[in-house]
Amino acid sequence: MPDPGERWGATAFWTVAPGRGELRPTPLPAFGPNDVLVRAEVSAISRGTESLVFQGKVPPELYASMRCPFQEGDFPGPVKYGYCMVGVVERGPESLVGRRVFSLHPHQDRFIVPADAVVPVPDDVPSDRAALAANLETAVNILWDALPPVGARIAVIGAGVVGCLTAWLAARIPSARVQLVDVNPARAATAEALGVAFAAPGEALGDCDIVIHASGHPDGLVTALGLAGFEATVVEASWYGTRPVAAPLGAAFHPRRLRLISSQVGAVAPAMRPRWGYRDRLTLALDLLRDSRPDNLLTGSSLFADLTNIFPEIAMTPGDRLCHLIRYGGSR
Repeated sequence: MPDPGERWGATAFWTVAPGRGELRPTPLPAFGPNDVLVRAEVSAISRGTESLVFQGKVPPELYASMRCPFQEGDFPGPVKYGYCMVGVVERGPESLVGRRVFSLHPHQDRFIVPADAVVPVPDDVPSDRAALAANLETAVNILWDALPPVGARIAVIGAGVVGCLTAWLAARIPSARVQLVDVNPARAATAEALGVAFAAPGEALGDCDIVIHASGHPDGLVTALGLAGFEATVVEASWYGTRPVAAPLGAAFHPRRLRLISSQVGAVAPAMRPRWGYRDRLTLALDLLRDSRPDNLLTGSSLFADLTNIFPEIAMTPGDRLCHLIRYGGSR
């Protein structure tokens, strides 16, 4: 059989300059004995990190640490970036051929990666929903950092995809009081569909044990600190890129003895790190997606062939979109 890297080419989406992308021919590497060839079905655009990458807002001092798996090129561009991919294995180990898999891979219609870089999608998880796995993995890590106890009073600030998924998971904790807080009243319907209470910032219940900030906006951090009770934990899950953030650490911050910690998916949370690896965490996220409620976060889709035209709008003026999918054909 001819080498897949010689028989087939591929097409990938590249950010070529801040705010501008292109679909470019991409040669496939030689196929190795421990590799898989994957045909893309559907990928998702991350509204957080990926949008900042597209806008050229990765700080130079973070160029190395913010690289994603199978990235090509360098920040600010040209760079091939992305990490929410579902596809079908066309060649590789017999146990994987024909199976749908999730991979932390940029937007590309075919790709070759090591077999251990893909995780099988459960048969009862549709491909569209499986594209949320990377965001749900982030939500899992946030809660592992927060360590909410039974009955915790929890506020999640920011009803984007990660915030919604974090609140949805937190609401499963027995007797927990969970509120999803956002400035957009349209997010109330999304929260209801996820089984989570919703509040505008000025109406949210305070005296929280744990507050998770995932809005990506400095004003959301102000709200988060204001809702935290005495000796509460505030988890900062937003990433601002090059945007300066003025955190209000005066006033009641010290008298209330607040604990402010960061959460980032690039490392497994310390409480779980001795026993859990990246693959374990991603497998857990895919298993959690057997529940159909996250389908409410899938708010639109476009064809891969149109990605150059629609990516600027999604990244810079998303409107009420949550998770936008890119279809390569044949997803289910």
